Amino acid sequence: MTSTQALVETLYLHLPEGTVGAAAQAAPVNKDLQLTLQFLPALVIIVVASGLCGRLAVLLRQPRVLGEMVAGILLGPTLFGALLPGVHAQIFTPEVKSILYLLGTVGLTLYMFLVGVGIDHGHPSAGKSARTVSSVAAFGIALPVLLGAGCAVAFYDSLSRPNVSVVEFALFLGGALSITAFPMLARIVYERGIEHTRLGRIALLSASVDDAVAWCILAVLSAIHMGSSEHALMTIGLAALFAVVMLFGVARLLRPLGRRVERTGEMGWDALFLVVALVLLSGYFTDYIGIYSVFGGFIAGAAMPRSLAFRQAIQSRMMEAVSVLLLPVFFVYSGLNTNFEGFGWGGIMAFVIILAAGFIGKYVGCATAMRVTGFSWRESAAMGALMNARGLMILIFINIGLAEGMINQTVFAILVLVAVVTTGAALPLYRWSISLGFEQELKSIENGGDIVPQLAIKD
Repeated sequence: MTSTQALVETLYLHLPEGTVGAAAQAAPVNKDLQLTLQFLPALVIIVVASGLCGRLAVLLRQPRVLGEMVAGILLGPTLFGALLPGVHAQIFTPEVKSILYLLGTVGLTLYMFLVGVGIDHGHPSAGKSARTVSSVAAFGIALPVLLGAGCAVAFYDSLSRPNVSVVEFALFLGGALSITAFPMLARIVYERGIEHTRLGRIALLSASVDDAVAWCILAVLSAIHMGSSEHALMTIGLAALFAVVMLFGVARLLRPLGRRVERTGEMGWDALFLVVALVLLSGYFTDYIGIYSVFGGFIAGAAMPRSLAFRQAIQSRMMEAVSVLLLPVFFVYSGLNTNFEGFGWGGIMAFVIILAAGFIGKYVGCATAMRVTGFSWRESAAMGALMNARGLMILIFINIGLAEGMINQTVFAILVLVAVVTTGAALPLYRWSISLGFEQELKSIENGGDIVPQLAIKD
């Protein structure tokens, strides 16, 4: 340890527990104040680290969200915790982690609501894309699951827990590799400005289907692991019922709100309170029944009025605050649970093979589905690249598996690296695809709506 590290450790470790300075020492004992004084330094560190890493990612022509993801991992035990373990433990206490989890979950739920609001499924090309969406989603699940299951069988003896069967391990690894990180793909799509293009809509809808299926696989696996198949069936049934009620019932009730916003051009405070309450309630319900709250937020967004004025009003009110403050908290919380300790040569070899299986499964599967439904090779390659972004959703998936004893720390570390590499490769591969003359296709508008040309290639 260097003298600087020792000095920093000494300064932090000699502070009274739960305080950050003389003012806090002199004040009467106040648990709420102490928790605030613990939490705010952690929040400042998160915002600064996320901003710096996000900026670096942009300079490297990567999506900002990848930098935020890496910032989360670096603030965890991988770097910060390894270099300054005492300081790390003092800043990211169990109480602070609990608050970060709550804020991050709320932020992700609100962001996915905004993504759901932004999808224009009433666009003239939406119906034409239904066959493609179902094909991309099906191929994007089937091939990664098969390849992941093959890897699981091959590495079962060396990587699996002894109390987990081959079938469970195979389904878990296949399910993890079938994930396309819906939130991260959405960030990439929005940062590229292709959210209103047919390619962007197909990617978002296909990713949402793939993730929903992956979470259903995890729900079934958890039920099998805990010995209750009835609970898994009830979860899936309730999720389907929730989607139907929101998209066909609540959506109809919200139409007058959409007409009022379209007429006035703005969203009042009362309407905003109503919308946020509905989003949080939707996230709570899906979390309660066993499907992650991100899907509750997305379905709530999809149930909102479809007018352009409403979409612009709600996004102008919420998008920046959610993206700048709440989403980085979610990324960092996930990174705090990532630890590469004990990752040896056997883990490296397994990582390379599992990475290849995950990448080939998504890229080839989704690109093939696009091609057989009539898209060009350039569009197909672009879709394969986008759908390979796995991001933090796979980390959530494997954190649940680790907590429930379905995988060990080595498998967890392997899949974290898979998430980082595949997500980092997504945007360069997308650019490579569009560089093959695809720019001219993006600038054309066929039959009223393949793309929004002025936003299609925005960095």
